[in-house]
Amino acid sequence: MQSSNSKTQLVEQTQKLRSMISLLPDFAEDFFRGISEVKQIRTRISYAHDMRVFFEYLLVNHTAFDSYESIHDFSVNDLEAVTAIDIEKYTEYLSAYSTDKNGVKKVYTNTAPGKNRKMSTLRSFYKYYYRKEVIRSNPTLLVDLPKLRDRAIVRLDPNESADLLDAVEEGTNLSERQKLFHDKNKQRDLALVTLLLGTGIRVSECAGLDISDVNFANNSFLVTRKGGDQEILYMPEEVAEALTKYVNEERNEMLKNTQIDPGALFLSLRRSRLTVSSIEKMLKKYALNAVPLKNISPHKLRSTFGTNLYRETNDIYLVADVLGHKDINTTRRHYVTMDEDRKKQAAKVTKLRD
Repeated sequence: MQSSNSKTQLVEQTQKLRSMISLLPDFAEDFFRGISEVKQIRTRISYAHDMRVFFEYLLVNHTAFDSYESIHDFSVNDLEAVTAIDIEKYTEYLSAYSTDKNGVKKVYTNTAPGKNRKMSTLRSFYKYYYRKEVIRSNPTLLVDLPKLRDRAIVRLDPNESADLLDAVEEGTNLSERQKLFHDKNKQRDLALVTLLLGTGIRVSECAGLDISDVNFANNSFLVTRKGGDQEILYMPEEVAEALTKYVNEERNEMLKNTQIDPGALFLSLRRSRLTVSSIEKMLKKYALNAVPLKNISPHKLRSTFGTNLYRETNDIYLVADVLGHKDINTTRRHYVTMDEDRKKQAAKVTKLRD
């Protein structure tokens, strides 16, 4: 069952999505309606953003549409005027482009992952109309996706996890301005980082938690996964203690003189739900001091949790279940290197001759 705050969030996101779709060609509404049951709303919002970039590119750079004055001039038949070469040019354009809105020029860049996401959106868009037999060809299938480099997964070592938690608790090496905020939010920040490290939930799942989702009687909490599925997870005693302290000492104090409880578990000083962006910035502030040689994000804490759980249990299916991976292959890709490390270690300790 969704809480009132979750419903409010959904309404706000739905309104945002509708507003973004209104900026696209009229026929695009069919696509978003068609994927509404299989893609969560955050994904559809990202799709709407990506498609606007694509149509803005065509409007300015494709000679077939020189007479068009706005994105709304496009019809679904215009998709067939776009060739594979045009899409390759669009991919190159994504490397660096600028927009000029209300006299303010803004420059955007995309590396391979960013290009891949936008191309994935474009493929989904074309695939929808091709499968519905609205268009006769799908040129996106003729364009190679930018190659992604294999990157080592960044995780925290046990001593680094301890250093990070110490930095959050003590406010090590913060500026005077940062210390002012730290004094007011120390318990919240510590509870939040401890929760991410101790349960491996996604930052979006963390931001979406309501106070009513937590059952302190048995150290469990209800998390809403990607796609909207809900699941009960259990937290270690250390996480439960940090959360209890935050709720009792900071959250309750913040709401003491008001009749309104926003519902969100993690609150900003303005008594509003802490956003994903705010959590990312908060973590970066502490990580820069505690683990300066690693670019630590909430996802790195998730990887750290998954690594620790796999080392302790050697059960890839358990790791996948706790992390909320629907495809076991996703989990394997993340943690297969640990199996390789064990194999290398076995080779080192095996001796054929003394």
